[in-house]
Amino acid sequence: MRFRITSVELFERDVRLRMPFRFGVVTLTAAPQAFARVRIELAGGGGAEGAAAEMLVPKWFDKDPALTNEDNIGQLRRSLRGAREAYLAHEPRSAWAHSSPGRGLVENFGPALLDRALVDALCRAHRVSFQEAVRTNLVGATAFEGMDLPGYFSRLKQGRTIAARHTVGLLDPVTAADLEACVGDGLPETLEEVVARYGHRWFKLKVGGNLKADLERLAAIASVLDRIEEPYQASLDGNEQYEDMGAVAELWSAMKADPRLGRLVDSVTFIEQPVKRSKALASRVAGIGKPVIIDESDDALDAFPRAKAMGYKGVSSKTCKGLYKSLLNAARCAHWNRDKTGTDPVFFMTGEDLTIQPGLALQQDLALVSLLGLTHVERNGHHYVNGMADLPESEQAAFLAAHPDLYERSHGAVRPRIVGGELEIGSLNCVGFASAAMPDWSSMRSLQ
Repeated sequence: MRFRITSVELFERDVRLRMPFRFGVVTLTAAPQAFARVRIELAGGGGAEGAAAEMLVPKWFDKDPALTNEDNIGQLRRSLRGAREAYLAHEPRSAWAHSSPGRGLVENFGPALLDRALVDALCRAHRVSFQEAVRTNLVGATAFEGMDLPGYFSRLKQGRTIAARHTVGLLDPVTAADLEACVGDGLPETLEEVVARYGHRWFKLKVGGNLKADLERLAAIASVLDRIEEPYQASLDGNEQYEDMGAVAELWSAMKADPRLGRLVDSVTFIEQPVKRSKALASRVAGIGKPVIIDESDDALDAFPRAKAMGYKGVSSKTCKGLYKSLLNAARCAHWNRDKTGTDPVFFMTGEDLTIQPGLALQQDLALVSLLGLTHVERNGHHYVNGMADLPESEQAAFLAAHPDLYERSHGAVRPRIVGGELEIGSLNCVGFASAAMPDWSSMRSLQ
């Protein structure tokens, strides 16, 4: 479906974390969230408005130590402004053809946000859900790398629930004894409290590149997780903290040899981006008994095939890297696995979080990963931020009314509802890209 973009507005507002979150080289306590609001006109007449949101997170897209957090946020703002100029200059094209991914996580950030807003507008203009738009190829995909993308898309189906994989950050208290200062807002602060309240059975464990410290940290985590009677699963996230695969293999070997980690080792399903992106694809994955995936190294459309050639088995889906990249990589996995034997696919995708916030960002990401067939996804925004507490009451009420399966009101604010480790997402299969509500635009400022 061809259309013309008539307007692109960019906004932002601040997000305060209720507790610090450390990933890689940064400890995050606050960051802006960017919003895009677009208007399209269909070639045959009619049009609609669409929107999307994403956090402007420092020290992930570009980890150059010479850059400050504000420098990183400025890079992302420039990416958004550049995408706005490029997209407005396009003649009428399909949604897929409007996308202009480049090489680099920063460069892709702006197009990734605008692509989601455009798909939202396209869905609303045709009165269809995101699932229907993809399944019927309303987005306009064509054959790619010998794959029948429309045929693959027609078989996708969004689920009604998805498991939340809880992140245990490098600063997160594991037990009450680890608490140095209580937040005191009644919400979980320790891993013990998180498990008790939300009933998680999937976990993402951050490791920091120091073998001794990592082993002690993992042993403390295992002492809590091993109390769970049902089976639990976990992923390890290295966040580029390791110099090479040899160091990762050493960690895994030490974990297997540590009697405190027996059940935890058996629970690990994959290891995420342990080696610095500058070296990650320079040598083969070897000596590690679990599949390894790329995340930060997924900087261009050809990144996953390059990683596959080096022995990586998977790649993350993140809306900040582009929804079309996620769809393509899912198709690649299905294509590469079709001649494999055995019950488990060799190549796979995972759903990862970048402190995604409730509202548009959370809902669009959940709808995407569920449509890709994923049964669990890393979710951490609800733990590190106090839900929608800082948003206008009218906005909170609107999202709760539109999506009562996904949200609840507790501790003075609307927030994601997690029961038995699961999120209910049936209401996301609505007209538009996974949202029957819109944010309060008057509560934002123009993108700086």
